[in-house]
Parts: sequence; C-alpha cells; structure tokens
Amino acid sequence: MTSAVIVDAIRTPSGKGKPGGQLSDVHPADLLGRVLRALTERTGLDPALVDDVLGGCVSQAGEQALNITRNAVLGAGFPEAVPATTIDRQCGSSQQAAHFAAQGVLAGAYDVVIACGVESMSRVPMGTPGLGQDPAGPAVAARYPEGLVNQGVSAELIAARWKFDRGELDEFSARSHARAAATAASGGFDAEILPVRAGDRTLTADETVRAGTTAEKLAGLAPAFRDDRVAQRFPEIDWKITPGNSSPLTDGASAVLIMSEEKANALGLRPKARFHSFAVTGSDPLLMLTGVIPATQKLLARAGLSIADIDAYEVNEAFAPVPLVWQRELGADPERLNPRGGAIALGHPLGASGTRLLTTLVHHLEATGGRYGLQTMCEGGGMANATLIELL
Repeated sequence: MTSAVIVDAIRTPSGKGKPGGQLSDVHPADLLGRVLRALTERTGLDPALVDDVLGGCVSQAGEQALNITRNAVLGAGFPEAVPATTIDRQCGSSQQAAHFAAQGVLAGAYDVVIACGVESMSRVPMGTPGLGQDPAGPAVAARYPEGLVNQGVSAELIAARWKFDRGELDEFSARSHARAAATAASGGFDAEILPVRAGDRTLTADETVRAGTTAEKLAGLAPAFRDDRVAQRFPEIDWKITPGNSSPLTDGASAVLIMSEEKANALGLRPKARFHSFAVTGSDPLLMLTGVIPATQKLLARAGLSIADIDAYEVNEAFAPVPLVWQRELGADPERLNPRGGAIALGHPLGASGTRLLTTLVHHLEATGGRYGLQTMCEGGGMANATLIELL
C-alpha cells in the first residue's frame, strides 16, 4: 500500500509580528517563496516534478490576498506549470494543507506535493479580512443569540472552568521559553531553520524567544482581554490571560516536502517520516480552543494507539490553557509535551504554524530516535486538526 512520506521540512525563524520586527520588511509572498526554493534546493528536487503546492494563510487580504501560495510559487522561480492553492482553516491552515497533500498522495492523485504556510502579521494585521464587517451572517447570530467571543476570552473561559491558576499558566509559559532557548543554544533548531536576509540584516534564530523569562517576571503582566460586558456575562472569569502566557504576533513561513515512498525511492531521496493517521473535528465555537481534545481522541482511536505510545506531542500554544487542558484530559506526559518549546516562545504565525509544528516535530523525532509524533492545533470557530506521524 502506498505511503505518504515526509522527505524534508523547513521553516523561517519567527520574527516579531509588528513594524520593526526582523521579518517585517519582507513581503509575505517572497517569504514563503524563499522557503519553497530552499526546500527544493536542499533536497536537489527538480521543481518541475511538484504536482501541486498547498499553502495555509489566515488573513487572506492585502499582500496576502489572491492566492498567495501561487504568487509564492512564481516568486520562487518554479515552472509556471506548477499549480498552487491557498487554504483557510484558521490556525490549522497549513496543518490541513499537509493533510490534503498526504491524502492526495495516498489517493494516487499526487506523486510529489508541497504543504506550506505563511503569515506576516506585521504587514497584514490579524483581523484585516473582516474590516469591521460581520463575516458570520445573520443565521449564525440567530443560532448563538448571546454572541460568540474572541479567542482570548475563550482561553479565559477554559482557565476558569478547568481551574488553572495564574501561577500555573505563567510557569508553563516560562518553561516554553526555557525549552526553546535551550534547544536553540544546543543547535537543535539549526537543521530546520532557513536564515532570512531582510535589508542589511539576516535573521538566523527565532526573534520571539526570551531566554531570561521567568514565571515571576510574567506575573507582573496585566490581563489582555478584560472586558466589562464579557465579565457580566461570565462572572466566573477572573482574568489571567496576558501577553506573557499567550503566543505573540509573529511573521514566518514553513514548508514540508511530501511524496509517495515509491517516488522518494525512485529519486534517491531518504524519507524522514510517514503520515500514519489524520483527524479533524468541530467543537463548541464559544470555548473554541478545546477541539484539540476530541481531535486527539479520534486520532488515537483511528490509529489503534494510546497516548502512552506517543514519543512527542506538539500542541499549539495559542494560549497556555490550551496545552494544559489537553494534557490534563489526555493524561499526557508533560515531559513529552512541546519538548522544544511551543508557540508562546517560538511564535504563532497563524497560517504557517501547522507546518512549523510539523517541521519541529519531525526534527525532534530524528534527533531523539522517537517513533511516533502527534500534532494538534486549536482553530478559530471551534475546530481542530490532529496528525500522527511515524519516524522512518
């Protein structure tokens, strides 16, 4: 039976997603194009062999509008015959791109395909596509007459309902920075990061990691999502989500080269891992961020494995309560959770985060000799993807 395998995975460093960030001078299509070009160059793959390029991007407006993945493909110098499309499953957009790419290989529709993603939150600020309009429409408003809330409030609701205290959230966040800083210092990210030149400087490491972060320092930060109207509706919230225990606004791009195992062998390429199982689910759009729990349960049931069988888990740290509630509900080993740090330290460039997590997971399994890696991502609107890979 055909296997869908990962031949290589690469990402840019994470740049601070604000004017003056180290990647803010780079057009997002060019940022993704550089990653695509590097992916083919370091594997020696002829870009003409790529059947399709599937890219994730959340804020598809301004410089990220009009199928940014196609513009990145053209900017990368790929043959004009190589097509591309752009996917929006919110924060899981490029993880979904990887699902579609691998499933296309398994179905026999692709031999060689790239899954990727990009987000320049400095150049296309979060929320730009809405421009103050109502994207949900009256039918959704009628179904949820009390109204939905933003993701920060959803994180507050999770923290309140699962009774996570502020110290626990800040301690987890400080650990994320410590793990990321330790990995960077040991050269653990070197194989996955593509240095990016912007103007007269070159970014070689994640700009978002703060090696000196401690829970005590984070304790001094004020809550970021306090709202009097929301407080009246949800009196249980005691406001503990801050910029320190949330993922920062981030610029970045990432890409994964996927093909059939037969094609990889024919090209003389050594696959790193294979896709084992996939799951996607919808969840309560009010809590919004808890879909990672049923998505993981669905994935493990489909794979016939338990959480104890998994050597490493990448659970996107959109906000600290998300991986913490996932860990509690799944009974997961905290030492295997985001072992190289997570998005609180490494950043969350929305559309790029899915393949960024996959890139980090693949390289971690290679470095440690683990067999199974699990990745899951909460998504706006109440959804989640989960992916299981197996090291080869």
